[in-house]
Amino acid sequence: MVAIVVILAATVSVFTLGFTDDINQSSPLVGQSTGTLEPNPSGSGSDNGFVRIRHVAGDTIQTDDMEIVVDATDVCGKRGRLVNLPVDGYSGNAIGSTNIEGDDIFDGRPPYFGGPEYSALHETEYVAGKEILFRIPNTDCPVRNGDEVIVRVVHTPTNSVVIEQTLTAT
Repeated sequence: MVAIVVILAATVSVFTLGFTDDINQSSPLVGQSTGTLEPNPSGSGSDNGFVRIRHVAGDTIQTDDMEIVVDATDVCGKRGRLVNLPVDGYSGNAIGSTNIEGDDIFDGRPPYFGGPEYSALHETEYVAGKEILFRIPNTDCPVRNGDEVIVRVVHTPTNSVVIEQTLTAT
């Protein structure tokens, strides 16, 4: 009888004081996603190399709770990470140095200077129907037909990979 009372008291105190929030925080579930990778034709003037990761179905992810890991080691020996999201694309800055860890393989130009259009990277939430869009410039990492790049979307509070796409340039 005493054991049952102690267990009930412990259970009630855990729920009342909120200790389980830190222990049981789960990552968002992205039930389905798609992705594409465009190759960069030979020549440094190419404006291709777009990477698109579309959130098709699942939970909403707060953009400031995610990072994008791009592994292009098989293509050009580089690996970069987009952090400190969302990027501040509306005041003239697209992806900047404060948004990059590792190798800088990202086009930092805003759309009106030839960079990629605004996407979920510039918004507060990554919801079903939206896409992450960035560009790997030919000058930083030449991507050719058939090359593969791995893109992971990481939920930072739980350090969980919520999307992983191996993209083949076509």
